Amino acid sequence: MIFPVARCALRWWLRRPGERASSRAAMEVALRGARKVLCVAEKNDAAKGIADLLSGGRMRRREGLSKFNKIYEFDYHLCGQNVTMIMTSVSGHLLAHDFQMQFRKWSSCNPLALFDAEIEKYCPDNFVDIKKTLERETRQCQALLIWTDCDREGENIGFEIIHVCKAVKPGLQVLRARFSEITPRAVRAACENLTEPDQRVSDAVDVRQELDLRIGAAFTRFQTLRLQKIFPQVLAEQLISYGSCQFPTLGFVVERFKAIQAFVPEVFHRIKVTHAHRDGVVEFHWKRHRLFNHTACLVLYQLCMEDPTATVVEVRSKPKSKWRPQALDTVVCSRRNIAISLSVCLCRYISYPRTETNIFPKDLNLTALVEQQTQDPRWGAFAQSILERGGPSPRNGNKSDQAHPPIHPTKYASSLQGDDQRLYEFIVRHFLACCSQDAQGQETTVEINIAQERFVAHGLVILARNYLDVYPYDHWSDKLLPIYEQGSRFQPSTVEMVDGETSPPQLLTEADLIALMEKHGIGTDATHAEHIETIKARMYVGLTPDKRFLPGHLGMGLVEGYDSMGYEMSKPDLRAELEADLKLICEGKKDKSVVLRQQVQKYKQVFIEAVAKAKKLDEALSQYFGEGTEVAQQEELYPSLPEPIRKCPQCHKDMVLKAKKHGGFYLSCTGFPECRSAVWFPDSVLEASRDESVCPVCQPHPVYRVKFKFKRGSLPPTMPLEFVGCVGGCDETLREILDLRFSRGPPRASQPASQPSGHLQASQYLNRMDSRRHGHAQPPDGRQSGPSKAPARALPGPHGRRHGRRHGEQLCGCATAARRPLHRPLPSPTGTFGAAPWPGGRGRAQGPEARSKRPRAGSSDAPGATAKKPRKCSLCHQPGHTRPFCPQNR
Repeated sequence: MIFPVARCALRWWLRRPGERASSRAAMEVALRGARKVLCVAEKNDAAKGIADLLSGGRMRRREGLSKFNKIYEFDYHLCGQNVTMIMTSVSGHLLAHDFQMQFRKWSSCNPLALFDAEIEKYCPDNFVDIKKTLERETRQCQALLIWTDCDREGENIGFEIIHVCKAVKPGLQVLRARFSEITPRAVRAACENLTEPDQRVSDAVDVRQELDLRIGAAFTRFQTLRLQKIFPQVLAEQLISYGSCQFPTLGFVVERFKAIQAFVPEVFHRIKVTHAHRDGVVEFHWKRHRLFNHTACLVLYQLCMEDPTATVVEVRSKPKSKWRPQALDTVVCSRRNIAISLSVCLCRYISYPRTETNIFPKDLNLTALVEQQTQDPRWGAFAQSILERGGPSPRNGNKSDQAHPPIHPTKYASSLQGDDQRLYEFIVRHFLACCSQDAQGQETTVEINIAQERFVAHGLVILARNYLDVYPYDHWSDKLLPIYEQGSRFQPSTVEMVDGETSPPQLLTEADLIALMEKHGIGTDATHAEHIETIKARMYVGLTPDKRFLPGHLGMGLVEGYDSMGYEMSKPDLRAELEADLKLICEGKKDKSVVLRQQVQKYKQVFIEAVAKAKKLDEALSQYFGEGTEVAQQEELYPSLPEPIRKCPQCHKDMVLKAKKHGGFYLSCTGFPECRSAVWFPDSVLEASRDESVCPVCQPHPVYRVKFKFKRGSLPPTMPLEFVGCVGGCDETLREILDLRFSRGPPRASQPASQPSGHLQASQYLNRMDSRRHGHAQPPDGRQSGPSKAPARALPGPHGRRHGRRHGEQLCGCATAARRPLHRPLPSPTGTFGAAPWPGGRGRAQGPEARSKRPRAGSSDAPGATAKKPRKCSLCHQPGHTRPFCPQNR
């Protein structure tokens, strides 16, 4: 059983015998004392195949926490000692990139902020069981062996596995297995030549993933939010996405369509000569090919007609070969409009079908693969002939993705049906043709002269069909010529002047589009189809009845809009620069952070200028969708990011000022939902916004002051309705007015139930109104234990100053009043103001507890408060149950 997963490194080791020996010694030291080794492959099929071969079929299977990723155990002699191998797998990338929670909602910030927003790696919900399996198995293992693909993505997946496992056991030894396919020879050689994971290759993938997220999210939000408002009748529900590979793919389609539109046909003229013989008609082609000047062609034609006798000037004969196909890769399949299926049934019999490699590795046993096909009645005889002629000699190309071999059959299959059978047959025939010999023939060229004008005819005789006998997808046929001798003369059957017209290029097929993507380095063999499907799903392009790509109105408008701004974003140049930088990262010639910073800055500048010239995008699309709706201000489309007020006492992230759905304000932690710390302001606050001044007292710096505007009658008469104050905890009066408390909410399931004591202490310090330094203690919940007896004429600040209401520029500590006329609230019918309680104040508190004139039975604010009595049954008057559940009610 063969499963392709990674690029073989045997040649690398063989070229460096000294390094190989020293590395092997290092591996033995790294594994010394290891009893169990955790092995992780990229897919479950690969894990199963590796375990089966290394164990000799004697592996023990058990279930993991994910039902799709099994665990296989077996004993193995690794690096000079006996160990228990625990083989399991992931399902591609285990971790994903995303913005922190405050940036994920489209309405949360201006898209420009996404270029600088913090990004985090997390495990998606559907992979949590795989992560838990790795964590559980890591606890009982002493070493980790990575068996993922050895391309860039596989190396990055390997480091994701390392990150998860080392979080559980930081001292875990990590090794890397490199191989091209799962055969007994390949996997055992990989175990004998273990290496270290390549951090540089993984870094290149991290850079690409982060850039794709930032660029794609910023431009997608910009386009979608703007164009949905400009053209609501057409694009109200349309997602208008942008991707650095997706857009150049669209650009190829638009460019070809516009070339066809701009094409102006031209009339041309040529002279055609034919000569009939007993075996058919020979057509001689004019060596001038064609002329666009009618008069010039007519003169030459008339000269030929004056003496139309043809003289044979030259007869040449030379060998002619038709090359056999190169080793099969994904691009060749696409050019032949053959979609390689990833069905489980077919993948058991072929190598990995997503590869850019067209060079067979030297250590791959091609003879054994050809021998497997000799039993087939359709191509078995041809396979046998390859072996009899000295064995396979494949025609290799010049590309290698350093991960997978070319597509080839790995074992004989006779039970496949339908599309799987047809695909398997194509792969086998292509493999045998590649390992065969070129077709041989003899080409004859005859050149004649009529009135000093030269004409040429070509003939072909096939001498050996060779690979054509097994490969019906290529055609090469005989074209017989009569025997012509140099110097002989004959009378042509016809000499005529014919007209023609140049034709425009055709729309692109999927094969043409993939060839262009391959040529310009857009995407990889595994992502070409994905990018094409995306532009189809977004309705940027459509398909004609003959399966050719035609750009839609939206696609045309987007490309034309950005082109009119002066940015050729639909051209592959920007992406090609990134790919070149990623290659340099892999080679260690460029630093990851430098490339990331440069690329982010480049696209950020493009984004800023694109937003400034956004009307050009509107104008381009209005050609197709009609006149758009005017938008007054940019802020209506792209909301500004809330500015931080202070640090969260629980998680130390920023806390920002937000508005409640039904009116009112609160401070919210940007770490939501992982952190649910919040400060809720009372409904008496009409307006709240950040002031640029910073409190010099509160820690940690900076803590910004907040501008408040209160309802009339909600404050003591000595206080202004508008002032600037600090919510950091230094202003005791403001704490009492706002009744400041931090609400932490229940922790999420992903968080530990207990928090470090430092978090709790910091939170409690800010939650309570700590006034011990002012000479009176209060309960931890921040409420006063009894009614205040202080007079309400003036409010003392924290430093003992008294301020009248007309001299309220400095309230206390860091609170300052806005300079505006003060209005004294009117007294209520009961003779008290409808205000929140303040020190010495007589007003009634607003809120649920203020609705009852009597204090609650269990309230700590009521004098002589007693504990709340337990509820009793109204039937038997016993506590512990209610009437519907009373035993006497049955």
